[in-house]
Amino acid sequence: RSRQQIFYLRPLYESTSIEDSTYRSTHGQYDTFQISHARNIMPRFATIALATLLLSINISAASAETSSSRLQVQIPKSLFRTEGYDHREALFGVPSYGGSIAQNVYYADDKLCDPNVDVHKGYPIRPMDENGKMEPWRSPYILMVDRGDCTFVQKVRNAQRTGAAAVIVADNTCLCSAEADPEIGCHSDPGTMCESKAPIMADDGSGADITIPSFLMFKQDADKIKAELLANHVVQLEMAWATPAPDDRVEYDLWTVPTDPISKGFLSTFKSAAKALGQHALFTPHMYIYDGQLASCQGPNGENVCHTLCTNSGRYCATDPDSNLDEGISGADVVAEALRRVCVWRHFGDDGVGETWWKYIEAFLERCDTPDYFMSDDCHKDVYSHAGIDWKIIDQCMRDSGGLEGDVPNTFLDAELRAKIDTGVVVIPAAYINNSVMRGALSSQNVFKAICSGYLPGTEPDICKTCTSCGDNDIMQCTIDMKCAGASSAEETSKKTVSKGQLFMSLLAVSGVFCGVGYWQWKRSQRQMRDQVRGILAEYMPLDENGKDADGTFSFATAMSDGTQIT
Repeated sequence: RSRQQIFYLRPLYESTSIEDSTYRSTHGQYDTFQISHARNIMPRFATIALATLLLSINISAASAETSSSRLQVQIPKSLFRTEGYDHREALFGVPSYGGSIAQNVYYADDKLCDPNVDVHKGYPIRPMDENGKMEPWRSPYILMVDRGDCTFVQKVRNAQRTGAAAVIVADNTCLCSAEADPEIGCHSDPGTMCESKAPIMADDGSGADITIPSFLMFKQDADKIKAELLANHVVQLEMAWATPAPDDRVEYDLWTVPTDPISKGFLSTFKSAAKALGQHALFTPHMYIYDGQLASCQGPNGENVCHTLCTNSGRYCATDPDSNLDEGISGADVVAEALRRVCVWRHFGDDGVGETWWKYIEAFLERCDTPDYFMSDDCHKDVYSHAGIDWKIIDQCMRDSGGLEGDVPNTFLDAELRAKIDTGVVVIPAAYINNSVMRGALSSQNVFKAICSGYLPGTEPDICKTCTSCGDNDIMQCTIDMKCAGASSAEETSKKTVSKGQLFMSLLAVSGVFCGVGYWQWKRSQRQMRDQVRGILAEYMPLDENGKDADGTFSFATAMSDGTQIT
C-alpha cells in the first residue's frame, strides 16, 4: 500500500536492499541508505541496523519540513478554519508559488487507480444529460479521491486526465495520535490500523508528467468534506502556495548528491539564472551524505564494515549509484566528489552566486560524469582548467578538512551532516527557498519562479519582472537574453524610445530643412520672374550691351527687377 513503510532483508548471499515503494521517486530518492548486492561484503547485523536506524530517523524527520502551502474551506462557512487545515503536499506536480486555486470540489467516490475514470459518477449529484447519465464534473474543479490500492502518482495522473485543476487525496487511516485524542475523534476504516507517522506524498518514479498540484488531507478532516459532498452540498476549497518573503534578497539552498539524475538537469541549466539574479539571491549548495557511525558502518575497532560505500573508516557514506559494489562508481567515490564540490564552493562561492562553482559543475557533467572518468585525476584537472580553478587549491582544501582516509573526522563533511539534521531534509534532491521546502519537480524554471515569489513585494529584481511572464520553456533563455522570446529587451526598447530632447532637436532640424528649402524656392521663383520680365521688355525697349537704353538710362526691366520705384 502507498502509505506502508517497507524494507526487505534478504539472505546474506542475496541482494540486500532497503527501500520504500512510495518514497523512492524521480523527484528524488527517499532518505534511506540503499545497499544492493551486498553478498559477502557486509555483515548481516550492520545491514539490519542500517535499515532500521535510517528508516526511523528519516520518517521522524519528515515532520520537520516547513510547509509553504495552505488548505482552506471557503464554502460552507461552517467548515472554515482561521488557521486552515493540516495537510501534506505532494512531492511531485507543479505548485503555483505565489498563487492559489479556489474551486468547487467533486468527490470521485473512487480510489482512481483505473485510468478509465467515469466522470459521470461521484458527488454532489448533478442533473442528467440527454443520455440519461449525470452531467460530467464541470471544469475547473478540485477532485477528491480516496487513498489506497495504488500510488499517489497514479491517482493524480488519472485525475489530471479528467481535467482536474488539483487533487485532494482523502486519507483512510488515522494517525495514532489523532485516534487516541477524543477531541479529534478520528476513526480508521475497518480493517486498517492507525499510523504512527504522517504519510509522505512521494513520487513513485513516474511523476514527471504531473503538472497539477495535490494535497493529502488527514482522515478526520477529509471525512467532514466527504459528508458535505455526499449530502449533495457545495464545497469550495482553496489551495494556496506562498514562499516566505522577508526582504529584498532571497536565500535558496539545494540538497543533492553528485550522482543524482534529477538534479543534473537543474545544475546544467541554472547558471545563467544564478548570474542574472546576482546579489539579489544568496545560493548555498549542500551535499547529502550519510553518517556512517550512526548507521553502524564503523566497526567496534574503527574498521569500515560497509567497505566501498564509505570513507574515513566508515564515518561518511553514500549510496551506490549503480547498485554494484564491485564495479562502477562506489559510494566512497560519491563522498569524495561531494567533498570536492564543497571545497570548490568554499573557495569560490563567497558572493552567494558562485559562478566558478557553476562552471565546475557544468564542466564535470560534460566531461567526467561516467563510471570511467568519475574518479579520474586527469579528468578532474581538465574540469578545473575549464572552470578556471587551480587544482592545487582544491586538493589542499580536501586534505586540510581531514581528507578521506583513516579514522579521521572531516570538518566539512561533519558540517554537512549537521546541516542535514538542522534542515530536516527528507527527500533528495530538494530545494529550499527562504528556508521553506520547494515542492514539485526540480527544474530550473520552477526554482526560478519560486525564488522570484520569495521577494518582499516591490523589491523583485528586474530579471524576475521580465522573465516570469515568459513561457516555461523560455524562462532560462530569458535569463540569458534578458527578454522573453520574440520580445525586445529593455535596452533595445530604450534605444527605440525617443526622448523629449531628441524629439525637439529632430523637429528643429526638420524645420530648418523646410525653411532652407522654402528660401531657396523663393529665390528661385524671384529669379525666374525677373528673367521673364526682362525678356518681355527687351522686345519693346532694345538695350545696348551695358543694359542701358539709347538715352543711357537704366532699363525699365532692370529697375523692376531691382525693385526701383519708377513713378
